[in-house]
Parts: sequence; C-alpha cells; structure tokens
Amino acid sequence: MRASTTDHGHPTGEVPVLNIANVLTVLRVVLVPVFVVFFFISDAQDPWWRAGAFVVFALAMATDWVDGYLARKLGLVTDFGKIADPIADKALIAAAMISLSLFGELFWWVTFLILVREVGITLWRLFGVDYVVAAGKGGKLKTVTQTVGLGMLILPLPHWVWPIEWAVIGVALVLTVYTGIDYLVKARRAARAER
Repeated sequence: MRASTTDHGHPTGEVPVLNIANVLTVLRVVLVPVFVVFFFISDAQDPWWRAGAFVVFALAMATDWVDGYLARKLGLVTDFGKIADPIADKALIAAAMISLSLFGELFWWVTFLILVREVGITLWRLFGVDYVVAAGKGGKLKTVTQTVGLGMLILPLPHWVWPIEWAVIGVALVLTVYTGIDYLVKARRAARAER
C-alpha cells in the first residue's frame, strides 16, 4: 500500500502493512476484550481487578497516541491503518462505556449519545460521505476528556471524587456533541465550496 506523503510533504514510498504503527493499532483491538474480562471479574466489585482494568484501558489509549505519532513522523500511514485505527479507538471507548453502564455507573443516555456521535462520524469518515474534514483541536480535547473521565470511573476511587468524575464526563459529553455538530456543519460547507 502506498502512503502519499509524510508531514513534511515528501513521498513515503511503499509502506508495508506490517509496521509498528499498525501493530500498535492491532494491539489496541486485542486489549479491548482483555479490559472487559478484567472489569467484569467479581462483578466489577474487586478494587484490584478494577485497577487492572484501568491499567489495560490506559495502556490501550496510550497506543492510540503512539501509533498515530509514529505513523505521521515515520511515514507509516497505510490504508489499513486509516480504517483500523478509528475502529480500534471506538471499540475501546464503547467497551468502557457499555461496561460502566451495565453496572449502573454511567447513565445509558450518556453512553448512547456519545456512541452515536462517535460511530456516526467514524462511518462518515470511512465511507467519505459528502465531504471529509480533518479533526480539529476540539476533537482532540474531546478524546482527552472522554479518556480521563472514563479512566476515573473505571478506577475504584473514593466517593468524594465522584463530583469531579461527573464534571469531566459532563465536559466530555458537551464537547462530543458540539464537535459532532461542528464537524457536520464544516463538512457541508466544504462540500458546497467544492461544488
């Protein structure tokens, strides 16, 4: 598969599918069921297994940043990576949110709203519906707040931390909805301008 250019605009040449960035993406997919197993052991009540689930979740999210960085800096962008990376991200976020909701630790409506936005925009990008817009700073901040908020909910933290957890989740929810609407508006504008 051929990646067009690196960040510096130089041709990358032929990029093998089996590269470190794609390996990390696949690792993230593999870690999703591992996270679920850790979380569900002892009905999510054992603090040590919850801490283990958090470590798996944090490690998987870290691979998201690392594989993206390596793909851009080393010119390892492939068609496989473009498809697999967002799927791996959403699978992990979905696994965490659904797991928390099943145990009554995250409102189902919050999970529904965030997942509808995430899956919808991901499908939009993958299938090139109308026009694809690059992710902005708001999207990155959304991902950070989602990750931090879910990480805090996964950890067996004391009750006094709960207001902080929900504040972070609230910010993540607002950013998720806002960036989703903003993305669609920009995509429509870009499509009209191109025509």
